Amino acid sequence: MASLSNILWLGIKELRSFSRDFVLLGLVVWSFSFAVYTQAQSNSQELHNASIGIVDEDRSPLSRQMSGAFLPPYFKPPQAVRESDVDRLMDTAAYTFIMVVPPGFQRDVEAGRSPSVQVNVDATAMVQAGLGSGYIQQILSTEIANFVSRDEGSFLSRSQGVQTSPVTLAVRIAFNPTVETAWFTSLMGIINSVTMLAIILAGAAIIREREHGTMDHLLVLPVTPFEIAISKIWANSLVITVAAGLSLFIVVRQLLHVPIAGSVPLFLSGVVIYLFFATAIGIFLATIARTMPQLGLLYILVAMPMNMLSGSNTPLESMPPALRTIMNASPSTHFVSFAQAILYRGAGFDVVWPDYLFVAFVGGLFLFAALMRFRAVTAQAG
Repeated sequence: MASLSNILWLGIKELRSFSRDFVLLGLVVWSFSFAVYTQAQSNSQELHNASIGIVDEDRSPLSRQMSGAFLPPYFKPPQAVRESDVDRLMDTAAYTFIMVVPPGFQRDVEAGRSPSVQVNVDATAMVQAGLGSGYIQQILSTEIANFVSRDEGSFLSRSQGVQTSPVTLAVRIAFNPTVETAWFTSLMGIINSVTMLAIILAGAAIIREREHGTMDHLLVLPVTPFEIAISKIWANSLVITVAAGLSLFIVVRQLLHVPIAGSVPLFLSGVVIYLFFATAIGIFLATIARTMPQLGLLYILVAMPMNMLSGSNTPLESMPPALRTIMNASPSTHFVSFAQAILYRGAGFDVVWPDYLFVAFVGGLFLFAALMRFRAVTAQAG
């Protein structure tokens, strides 16, 4: 009971110190609010309001029908441009796409001569260029097919009739019906912030005591290194868990209007389990680093690859087999796995419990190693 009391009061003292550290407090607020919002809004992977110009040298009903098929929100209203201005407009990035319809295009289509339409693409806008090229191809194919099917006097309609696909493809998109990037990036931003702040806050708590000289004061008190470390773990874990929950409700649901399919309490319970692993890394790094800048450098070496390769940015299936095997042994990978299962697919505890168990087991090993390291360092300091 005395040990639990020490852990409680040392944790309360840690929370008070955190509330007076405006830099770390601002980092937590920023990471779970503005950073999540801006990441979801600025990192769009959809085609949206792409600018397109059209050089219509045919001026036929078919070319006008093709021009009218480019509609918001994917494309801005098409603008008529002259053929002599194409190079200049592409060089100045005035348009992402410029489509050139040659003279006699409709006549050649009706005669079955397979004419060409030139599409100039500014590939510096990489995402829009890739998606937009596919969209333009689909739009033109559909409009030409519709025109030919209505034109009973054309060569194609007389000789071939309306060509239809022998198979009807029914595509049903689950968990993100509109395929919006914000649905993914907002939740992944929270998940990555949990890892980042757990390491930084736990490590900064140790280094702050050392830099201010209060670690020596703690060591002469009737408290053990275990109690000191655990108090910092639960205090910083509480801050991160509350911040993550508020971010889900306020930023994700209210501001970004992203639906959450599963149980938020179940996800937050998983966050608590994962934080034993992440904060243990922070404490371990703090026993190596002597200053905050050194902790920041160690964070880049450890946490950045762990976040980037955990499956939150790219799927594990796209990684080399050896790297995939290594990352499957990391609790961060299993954290991302059960977080996506709960928040996106509405999974229950019966689905995610193996990931919970793995994170708890490996996190416990890391926590034990970090506590042993912290105890050895404090014994040397004493």
